[in-house]
Amino acid sequence: MGAFLDKPKTEKHNAHGAGNDLRYGLSSMQGWRVEMEDAHTAIVGIPQGLDTWSFFAVYDGHAGSRVANYCSKHLLEHITSNEDFRGTNVSGYPIEPTIEHVKSGIRTGFLKIDEYMRNFSELRNGMDRSGSTAVAVLISPEHTYFINCGDSRAVLYRNAQLCFSTQDHKPCNPREKERIQNAGGSVMIQRVNGSLAVSRALGDYDYKCVDGKGPTEQLVSPEPEVYEILRAEEDEFIILACDGIWDVMSNEELCEFARSRLEITDDLEKVCNWVVDTCLHKVVNTCIL
Repeated sequence: MGAFLDKPKTEKHNAHGAGNDLRYGLSSMQGWRVEMEDAHTAIVGIPQGLDTWSFFAVYDGHAGSRVANYCSKHLLEHITSNEDFRGTNVSGYPIEPTIEHVKSGIRTGFLKIDEYMRNFSELRNGMDRSGSTAVAVLISPEHTYFINCGDSRAVLYRNAQLCFSTQDHKPCNPREKERIQNAGGSVMIQRVNGSLAVSRALGDYDYKCVDGKGPTEQLVSPEPEVYEILRAEEDEFIILACDGIWDVMSNEELCEFARSRLEITDDLEKVCNWVVDTCLHKVVNTCIL
């Protein structure tokens, strides 16, 4: 079966937690894939003066797990430690970043971690060609920042309806296709150079070596799109998931599925497991907040 197993591996990794007036549950499963390449991050209370903030992310790895695993441990620190995130701070004490500082810091953090990983010996010499999408939410007391790089997706369910969804970065999207072609590439069978199914990702350095082009002008860009939404009392849940979920369920279908299950249980791990089992034939990694 090539890159697939004869039988799926159905053992799940589950976790849950609470804090900052949030509850979360998560579930991941290898499924039919030969290797588990996905990873996640769930942090309630961010260090360095952001203890009322939280961060959740799902990383859909491909061609290996190296990039996804590293990002799951270090992406947040690359975001919150760069100067763009904090802005100018003459007092020497941590300050609450503005909306624009947060957005700028997220973008800078993605570019910094992508450049940092490029120097890993196995990624630099081509022995490891792994890459990963990243979809995340950074939640402050007043705002939710939706972050997307690739074709994983986040949705917000508010006041009994789908309120917001990130947009997938696919090679056939006109803006993505234009960048790929400007970098000397092509889009064939809906893939970058007929091979890679996403147009933005971390890692994937084989697609980031066009001379004279900056990091966001390459065949594959590490630049995330960031959307800021004011939090509301009507917010019911957020779902983060990789394409193994979204290939099976539409945004509306998954939201209604989760809502119907939340009517019979408040166990978010259990709801995540039901989602994963429904989408068993895909590699999945999902988190509900």
